[in-house]
Amino acid sequence: MRISIASDHRGYQMKTRLVQLLESMQHDAIDYGPADSANVDYPDYARLVARSVASQESERGILICGTGIGMCITANKFAGVRAAPCHDTVTAEYSRLHNDANVICLSSNQLSDAQAEQIISIWLTTEFEEGRHARRIQKIVDVEREAASQVLEDSATGDSPSC
Repeated sequence: MRISIASDHRGYQMKTRLVQLLESMQHDAIDYGPADSANVDYPDYARLVARSVASQESERGILICGTGIGMCITANKFAGVRAAPCHDTVTAEYSRLHNDANVICLSSNQLSDAQAEQIISIWLTTEFEEGRHARRIQKIVDVEREAASQVLEDSATGDSPSC
């Protein structure tokens, strides 16, 4: 599987270890950075991975920051990305089973390397359950289309987005 991965400075060490894990599992890991632990802004790296998954350059993505939350918020701005912050094996499993999450967001502050490896292993091997969940994923796709359509309509008319 082709997997994009990135972090901010706080997740750099975990990202480095997870790249090694992915390669040992025979996955094609695309490391979008950063190249060291110097201070960086997480949206810059979340954007790279989310764009890769949204364009289907990668099948899945992994993002790591202090909490996983900022990366998740940024990644979910991209149509077709279903990013989930996972903090244990249960949330990792169900993010795949029920939500068909294609991006996982991890907290370098809350997870040990061993926990992160276990979470990633489960997330990569759990298949989407389909069934009633596929209907719900389609509704998410419909919401994305509606939101994109509204943005295009607002920009064409010069209106500001309504709340």
